[in-house]
Parts: sequence; C-alpha cells; structure tokens
Amino acid sequence: MSKDKNPRRVADNEAMAKVRMLRTSPQKLNLVAAMIRGKKVERALTELAFDKKRISDDVRKCLQSAIANAENNHNLDVDELVVAEAYVGKNLTMKRGRPRARGRFGKIVKPFSELTIKVRQVEEQA
Repeated sequence: MSKDKNPRRVADNEAMAKVRMLRTSPQKLNLVAAMIRGKKVERALTELAFDKKRISDDVRKCLQSAIANAENNHNLDVDELVVAEAYVGKNLTMKRGRPRARGRFGKIVKPFSELTIKVRQVEEQA
C-alpha cells in the first residue's frame, strides 16, 4: 500500500528548476532573468556565461539544472527547449546596522531572493 504519485506541477512538455536563498536583491536578479526569458536554451546559456553581473553564474546553474531535469526526468529533447518562464521572488532579509554620528543607527538590509526557471519543448516549424 503505497501512496499515490504526486501530480506534476508543470505540463508534460515542461521542466522546472528552483533556487532558493540567492544572496542578491530580487530587483537585480530580475534584470538577469528578464535577459533570458523566451530565448532558446543554448542562446541563454551563452549570454549568461558572458554576462558581467555576479549573479549570472547562479542563474546559469539554475538553467542547467532545469535542462538536466527536462532531459533525465521528463525525456525532453534538449535542442528544442526554450526558456518559457523565469521569475523571481523575495526571500528573507537579514537586518544589520552600523552606528552613525549623534547616536543614530544606520540600517543595512541584506536581501535574499529565489529564482524559478521553467523550460518548455517547442517543435521548430519548417
């Protein structure tokens, strides 16, 4: 008597990868995520490899994980994959501070964010 299999959270032609606790603000991460939305997977990987932003390496790792999930878990063709969705969410915020002049306290916030990437298999038209 085993439990029923969990239903898939994405469609049959999709795969997903999620990264939590990325040490950057969601606003900065969304700039990199917007750069790859809707592009073919190999094009997105090359753009992330040559991007100068620090967080683009973590986004590239997440995209590679989504590609590996599509290939190994869902038997999708890697050459036909497109970044269907790439969205960013807030996570926790560390609050730090620094003493300032006249007994004041300078607030320093260190935000974390999370990234979800979905890749979809799209057949090319002739």
